[in-house]
Amino acid sequence: MMPVELDVRVFEELDRLLAADADLVVPEPVARELEKLSDGSGAEAVAASVGSDLAADRCRVVDAEETYADDAVVELAARGADYVVTNDRPLRDRLLERSVRVIGIRGRDKLDITEP
Repeated sequence: MMPVELDVRVFEELDRLLAADADLVVPEPVARELEKLSDGSGAEAVAASVGSDLAADRCRVVDAEETYADDAVVELAARGADYVVTNDRPLRDRLLERSVRVIGIRGRDKLDITEP
């Protein structure tokens, strides 16, 4: 949802930070949540729709045992994800506590890596 909400070119920034051929994945509960949010109206629905389309186009959807989106992200990270992209502060803190590197917004329109 960052491209719409924060005017960040997420995939260009990820290419800048990581190898251009990085395996980008999204947990299935996150994909499902984006689809659900995109059914609404307003700015959040537009951001979720764009996020859902971009994720479907650029990421591989992976199964997760957890059904809540944030828990599924933490589960996936525990399985060995190198990085997690999020701008959600509570989720970022949970990941950093588990020694997971987090990619998030820095400044106005750039992403940066936060080390645990």
